[in-house]
Amino acid sequence: MIPSAYQLRDFYKTLGGRIVRRLIREKIVALWPELKGLHILGGGYAVPYLASFTAEAERTICVMFREEGVHHWPDDAPNLTCLADETDLPFETNSVDRILLIHSLEFTGLSSPVMKEFWRILKSNGRILVVVPNRIGLWARADLTPFGRGTPYSSGQVQDFLKENLFVPEKTLGALYIPPFKSQTLLRSAGMWERVGEKLFPAMGGLIFVEASKQIYAGVGRVRGQGSRVPAEATIPVSPEPEAI
Repeated sequence: MIPSAYQLRDFYKTLGGRIVRRLIREKIVALWPELKGLHILGGGYAVPYLASFTAEAERTICVMFREEGVHHWPDDAPNLTCLADETDLPFETNSVDRILLIHSLEFTGLSSPVMKEFWRILKSNGRILVVVPNRIGLWARADLTPFGRGTPYSSGQVQDFLKENLFVPEKTLGALYIPPFKSQTLLRSAGMWERVGEKLFPAMGGLIFVEASKQIYAGVGRVRGQGSRVPAEATIPVSPEPEAI
């Protein structure tokens, strides 16, 4: 079952969710240290990570997909989310500098129509960062976390999929080497687990990060013209109030 936007929001409010957010955010910042003046798009449920970029980036938006629903974000500011069909995104061609996909492809599947839309809206010098559960990692087996839902993948599967859709894989990283503990004491040792895991078991992280650039010397099927602009407010109702994950 695909977790709703409300369920994902509630997960990131827990101690485990906050630690996961910190560990993932560190990887993103390491890959994208300078975002001043750029247009950033999150796809799936990326709001826990986009918050770090809103002050620096020129524009930051999160598009959530039909299966997850959508909620207002940020809580205390004008809305920066919208709900869209992932195969028909409401953004102009060549309009986005960075795309972060998280809590996304494990639910939509490795679908070419989805990626063609992200290829269309990404600028020629842009970057896309795909984050998916690692199929040999422990987090893909932890049903009590969002990363235990959907289909996990290997690094090779993600890289091959990106190549098939005219992206060029540039960097691959792992994260979440800490097992999906419930113990607060063990969760607080996450930094040590990450350091040890990266050195001794680099392929065993709970998540796979693949950063890719846009291949521009070949066609990509039919590309739409200017597209449409993002609505200022998310007006489509979100999914019903959640059950806890």
